[in-house]
Amino acid sequence: MSVINFIINNILTQAGITLALIALLGLVLQRKSIGQTIAGTFKTLLGFQVLSAGSAIIVASLIYFGKIFTQGFHMQGIIPSIEAINGQAMNELGLGSPIAFTFLAIFVVNIIIARFTKWKYVFLTGQAILWMATMCTAFGYFAGLRGFMLVAVGGVIGGIFAVAMPAMAQPIVRKITGNNDIALGHFCTIGYLFEAGVAKLVGNPKQSVEKIELPKAFEFLQDTYLSVMVIMVPLYLITAFFAGEEFCQPIAGNTNYLVHSFLQAIQFVVGVYVLLAGVRLILGEIVPAFRGIAMKIVPDAIPALDCPVLFPFSPNAVIVGFVTTTIGTVIAMFVLPSFGLAMILPGMLTNFFAGGTAGIFGNAVGGKRGAIIGGIAHGFFITLLPALLVTIFNTLGFVNATATDVDTISAALLYAWIIMPLMTLL
Repeated sequence: MSVINFIINNILTQAGITLALIALLGLVLQRKSIGQTIAGTFKTLLGFQVLSAGSAIIVASLIYFGKIFTQGFHMQGIIPSIEAINGQAMNELGLGSPIAFTFLAIFVVNIIIARFTKWKYVFLTGQAILWMATMCTAFGYFAGLRGFMLVAVGGVIGGIFAVAMPAMAQPIVRKITGNNDIALGHFCTIGYLFEAGVAKLVGNPKQSVEKIELPKAFEFLQDTYLSVMVIMVPLYLITAFFAGEEFCQPIAGNTNYLVHSFLQAIQFVVGVYVLLAGVRLILGEIVPAFRGIAMKIVPDAIPALDCPVLFPFSPNAVIVGFVTTTIGTVIAMFVLPSFGLAMILPGMLTNFFAGGTAGIFGNAVGGKRGAIIGGIAHGFFITLLPALLVTIFNTLGFVNATATDVDTISAALLYAWIIMPLMTLL
């Protein structure tokens, strides 16, 4: 068991190492030279580390923004956290080993389905698989499953999700990227498809946010990073103003709190720049390397990668998606309690990464109107599902706990609404 835990914690959930090993395997299967194999492997790892560095900068900036946002607008409620659920499941319920085995089972089922069916997607976002394994194991445990059946059922359900989600998103991903080289491996896909559905109803794909014509004086906004800065700087400064000097100044230290907020907004832009540079480096290496696996192990295999791989294809839509998803989550935060549901606070990390990706989907299907209206609907949707899950978690002993990624929540609801009632009949 210690060996399995080491592999999961130090290799399979370390996406950079996983992708590098995938690239290594693909290059070896193509019988590339030693020099080409070493270069391709380490450039893949380097690309992911650059992407991770950009993500870390963005996360640090958004954590700050989340604090002043909550303070400035006097919000109290539940913050979704799959990490907290994972910790409680492992420490209080003793499900560490079943979660580890379910993780491996999901990956194995994914490979089997990809090998023997027309769904050729290999899900390579290890952390997302871990969260799916956590949810399946915890809810399977409460459904009464134990031992082999707990792992097997979780592996099958998670494995199906790992193939089905990229497959369902791929028609739109092909439209976004212009090819079939990569797929989307992120367990927020149901939310992306929800936004795409709304965007298709209300929008026009010919009016893309990437093709907005600006007056000559504002042509500088066609630069992705300057347009992001123009949006984020006022957003941060206004939020800091509402949070107040008394709250913000201790965080800012010796720097004036408004200046500090301005610099945090600039850091966000820096993070976007670094992240996109890492994505370009990864795509330049992993796609050619993956051809070896596609030829030898899983014919016609397509790598399903984490959501930032789509950001360079529609950067303006990312920001539109972030802003509109945040608006939708704020609306839902106030509306849902009136229906007896929990108040779910907006999660800025989810709003950026999931909201930004949803914005790309909305723009691809419905243009700027689809991205805006669809983004608000997406924000409401990704708040509704965690609110529904809170009620179920409370009955299971997870007080005031819920998760974020809507695909993992959907798997949990599958257990709660179908598998648990079936188990009571046995």
